[in-house]
Amino acid sequence: MATRPSFQSLKVGDAPAPLVCGPLTRTQFVRYAGASHDFNPNHHDEIYAQAHGNKAVFGMGMLAGAYCARLLTDWLGDGALRRLRVRFASRFWPGDVLTCTAAVTAKRAADGLIDCEFTCANQHGEVIIRGDATAALPI
Repeated sequence: MATRPSFQSLKVGDAPAPLVCGPLTRTQFVRYAGASHDFNPNHHDEIYAQAHGNKAVFGMGMLAGAYCARLLTDWLGDGALRRLRVRFASRFWPGDVLTCTAAVTAKRAADGLIDCEFTCANQHGEVIIRGDATAALPI
């Protein structure tokens, strides 16, 4: 287990090693559907998804968000996140490999908080989600 960074040890621009997830499978989509209670058939029913104009089932945006949250909590520690905002940019499909990256964008010494921006992109470099987070770190 990596040591949790302190507020002083991090600088604007610091980043964790990327988190690479995949190739993703339909089974992972179904498992996430069960955990999140997101049973939209576009995520698990191939015939339904294709009948509604999709090339296949596609992953839930919040699954990609969960991978980014994992990157941040693995780096900053459990319980450090105070805010996490996600903006969906594109879909991802079975077989895609997602890479999550993040970096410190600001430090707020008055309250011991750091701000980060993060993205999750597929193997072609297409951004799936982008977002920002705030974390409280030990001083």
